[in-house]
Amino acid sequence: MAKQSKKSVTGRVLHDPVSDKLRPIFPLDLSKCRTIDELVRAMGDTAFTGRQIGDAADVLEAMARDKDCFVAMTLSGALTVGKMGLIFCDLIESGIVKAVISTGALMAHGLVEATGRSHFRYDDKKMDDSELFQAGYNRVYDSLEPESNLDHVEKVMERVLNSWDAEETVCSWKVHQRIGEYLHKTMPGRGILKSAYEKNVPVFVPAFSDSELGIDFALHKILRLRDRRPLLRFDPFEDFEKFANTMLATKRMGIFTVGGGVPRNWAQQFGVYAELLARRGYKQIPLKRYNYGVRICPEPVHWGGLSGSTYSEAVSWGKFVPREEGGMLAEVYDDATVALPLIVGAVLDRIGYFKGK
Repeated sequence: MAKQSKKSVTGRVLHDPVSDKLRPIFPLDLSKCRTIDELVRAMGDTAFTGRQIGDAADVLEAMARDKDCFVAMTLSGALTVGKMGLIFCDLIESGIVKAVISTGALMAHGLVEATGRSHFRYDDKKMDDSELFQAGYNRVYDSLEPESNLDHVEKVMERVLNSWDAEETVCSWKVHQRIGEYLHKTMPGRGILKSAYEKNVPVFVPAFSDSELGIDFALHKILRLRDRRPLLRFDPFEDFEKFANTMLATKRMGIFTVGGGVPRNWAQQFGVYAELLARRGYKQIPLKRYNYGVRICPEPVHWGGLSGSTYSEAVSWGKFVPREEGGMLAEVYDDATVALPLIVGAVLDRIGYFKGK
């Protein structure tokens, strides 16, 4: 029981914060921060978004150190055009992330990087959007993706699909594995799909047709029809079953979400699927819920959309272990290009990933 002072004339009883075991916060002293980790730890003892970043690093570190935890990373937004791609490579190569669920665009733009092509700064004083279209420059907020980059990606995809056995069903994780293998054999640089192939990390794109690679698959179908070759069959449920069977075999699960959208929900709905398997009597399994969760997304809650929904809301769906039962959950309401390097950089430092690099 906390020490209490005598009742004041207003009737309030003023507590002692030390006796109440409240955690103090401290001014951020940059003179004592020599590494990303030191900075993030110090931010964790401040307030507002700085504290969120510090707390998120602590939860991601716990995931990384839990040898029985399988971590899935979900990605949305233009994060590879935003030059975050090598951070995802680090998360895969360090062994923290065991599966990736992403938008198709993010993987396509990452493939541009991995094949040695570049993105460029957008200068609105030089060209407006109509002029960009005529010049073959696709604008992504403040950056440009030359259309010629995507033509190059189509050629890579064509090589992969031309060698595909028509008897084998196509799904997104298999496509990305084959692309990763191609990069491993032909490209010296780093890339998400190359790292994923080398570490045997499956990459799922649930909305595959909503992507450059999905368009390339559709174009390839036309070529096969023209050449009277057997058509390839794409089955998204092969992705679903691969992910579900993988997660069912885990002891504990963690999710690291950057952005929201389909990737976030597709990965989170596994808990609902597992609960229905048990409730319908198909499998005798306990509740399968995420034990850990870190989310970076600036979307506010009050719009009512999924990307702004809290982990607390997801607890009501049976997707997460609540904090009172030991769940470790952290949410950061910030731009991923600011929060992601800080959080991941701190954790990679803590686990010694950068030593010898």
